[in-house]
Amino acid sequence: MLCHTAPPHHPGLADVDTWVLDLDNTLYPPASGLADQLNAGIREYVGNYFGTDEAGARRIQAELIAAHGTTLRGLMTTEGIEAADYLAFERRMDYSVLRPDPLLVDAIAALPGRKFVYTNGSAYHAEQALPRLGLADHFDDVFDILAGELIPKPYPQSYQRFVERFSIDPRRAAFFDDLAVNLTVPEELGMATVLVGGEAAPGTAQYQELAPRRWRVWDLPAFLHSLTAPAVRPSTM
Repeated sequence: MLCHTAPPHHPGLADVDTWVLDLDNTLYPPASGLADQLNAGIREYVGNYFGTDEAGARRIQAELIAAHGTTLRGLMTTEGIEAADYLAFERRMDYSVLRPDPLLVDAIAALPGRKFVYTNGSAYHAEQALPRLGLADHFDDVFDILAGELIPKPYPQSYQRFVERFSIDPRRAAFFDDLAVNLTVPEELGMATVLVGGEAAPGTAQYQELAPRRWRVWDLPAFLHSLTAPAVRPSTM
């Protein structure tokens, strides 16, 4: 005979009541191609603005990101462009490439406490993506690049604005992102951090604890389910 215990939590995550998840290549896989569309739209804008080919656009984009954190911030700072003009390419993107992952939807719905999307993209981008992922009703709010006053991850000022806006206690928060650089400041603030994505080695677990309150996760739905699914153990009756 089997019986269920109370929902278990991984050590270091038991007290978490605020879940912060990146959008692109975290809540949907890179294979969808949506992030590629984003990058192509940015390079097209840069190429048209500066009158250069794709190779030139890539070079300029890399320089802007290195100096200013994002292409948008760099163009606004150096060229005085309007954010709305730059972000117009999002209206031409094909969001139909996204599909719900029922396991991920159920896992996020089961998480206790508040849930936020934190993206270097725009709120419009998130508003288009989340419904197609079946997640529109499972997040309390979206913190986008405009809410961060054009200061993106991984700059500390962006995280500080996020924490202050939503009155977050970092010690009770977990931050999920597909880029390791975006997890450095959350760790310094005291958050648990989860690096998402990539391919696990054959035959290995789909998630791994790297250090106290630090995780590497190759299968996000499986990891989130492991936080809330009842454990099963033999009954002593």
